[in-house]
Amino acid sequence: MSAYITKIAYHLPQQSEENPPGRLTKKTGILRRHIAAEGETAADLAVKAAEKIFAAGARREEIDFVLFCTQSPDYFLPTTACIVADRLKLKKTCAALDFNLGCSGFVYGLGLAKGLIETGQAKKVLLLTGETYSKYINPDDHATRPLFGDGGAATMVELVEEKAEGIYALTYGTDGENFDKLIVPAGGARHPLDKTPRETSADEHGNIRTNRNLFMDGAAIMEFALKVVPPTVEDVLNKAQISREEVDYYVFHQANHFMVNYLRQVCNLGELPCYNDVAEYGNTVSCSIPIALCDLLKAKKTDKPQKVMLVGFGVGLSWGGCMVNMHHAEAV
Repeated sequence: MSAYITKIAYHLPQQSEENPPGRLTKKTGILRRHIAAEGETAADLAVKAAEKIFAAGARREEIDFVLFCTQSPDYFLPTTACIVADRLKLKKTCAALDFNLGCSGFVYGLGLAKGLIETGQAKKVLLLTGETYSKYINPDDHATRPLFGDGGAATMVELVEEKAEGIYALTYGTDGENFDKLIVPAGGARHPLDKTPRETSADEHGNIRTNRNLFMDGAAIMEFALKVVPPTVEDVLNKAQISREEVDYYVFHQANHFMVNYLRQVCNLGELPCYNDVAEYGNTVSCSIPIALCDLLKAKKTDKPQKVMLVGFGVGLSWGGCMVNMHHAEAV
């Protein structure tokens, strides 16, 4: 008996923004991004993704646990997952939990779901991810705004009668020393909005942000990824006891085209199959890996990959990797 991904879906906001042609767009490979409307939240996007799973045959009354990964909650409290469980009309005995994590969050969520299922605490876990980073980014920050898109994803993880593991070779890491390399400085308990003066700054290229906006040190994040992703790949391979060539697909966090391709090189993956498609979405944070998996499944309907390596990395700073068997997975 093992935890497997059985269904996966995503939902994107209706409105989108085109990235202007130029050096940044060519380098990142991001042509456009979907942007949440005013009043549209990460929970709204995740709920719409979940409804696709239920429309495809999943039964609401069988969900034992809802995990919601977001850094864009509806409220500081209560837990958004509790609100989402009610909106989805799940049973009252269904547990609900938020966890605040970004680009590595999907891998962490799979680990949590696996733990709940394989210790007998749940049989079916609905793992939701949702982000609306666009609401944190200053419209005049032309270095950061073209990178991030909004979205929601839903992944059903459930107990399957298989001896082979469905989610395995999990590995995690944390570098909280560099937490301030990707941050919204003001707004939490450390620097509450009502007691923190608004500060506006501009870089040498004229990109403007305040301390209420998302700040990203792009060079530091790139250095971080180059440092942690290669050993994460090695660790997952060692735990899974397989070679690079035995992996059907490598799916890294879809940060941007340049970073994913560079990581592919430094991880010595050569021409091995790596999924990389940020053109229509941009960096959707915790949703980037499930969106990529869903698209990958749709592209390979008759040949579902059974050894897929997932690696997420980003805000925290944090990272995580694992192997998943997509044999029982359906993209909806």
